[in-house]
Amino acid sequence: QVQLVESGGGSVQSGGSLKLSCRFSGYTYSSYCLGWFRQAPGKEREGVAAIDSDGSATYRGSVEGRFTISQDYAKDTLFLQMNSLKPEDTAMYYCAGYYSVGELCPGTLSLSEYNTWGQGTQVTVSS
Repeated sequence: QVQLVESGGGSVQSGGSLKLSCRFSGYTYSSYCLGWFRQAPGKEREGVAAIDSDGSATYRGSVEGRFTISQDYAKDTLFLQMNSLKPEDTAMYYCAGYYSVGELCPGTLSLSEYNTWGQGTQVTVSS
């Protein structure tokens, strides 16, 4: 059973930076696909960033150029470096994953693909 554990959230001022980590364990083969999502109070959960099998990333438009997703395969850890944070980035951030039907991860931000979720880590950005 795959487990995902996020860390690294916190409170920062507008323009600040945070780096989120997601330690994943229990996966049994390599086509385990990962992404970052967030949910602000009163809003739907939305995709933030995902990484494909080649290491290329997909970002939602509002974070493009400010956030960077990366993966350390040796340490089984997914990261989200967040720079130039804005108050509208305030949300609970979740790491999520699923096994790809094929052998490759497409780097999708579609929530319906992901079936395993971490507990979340809170990010609060003040103006």
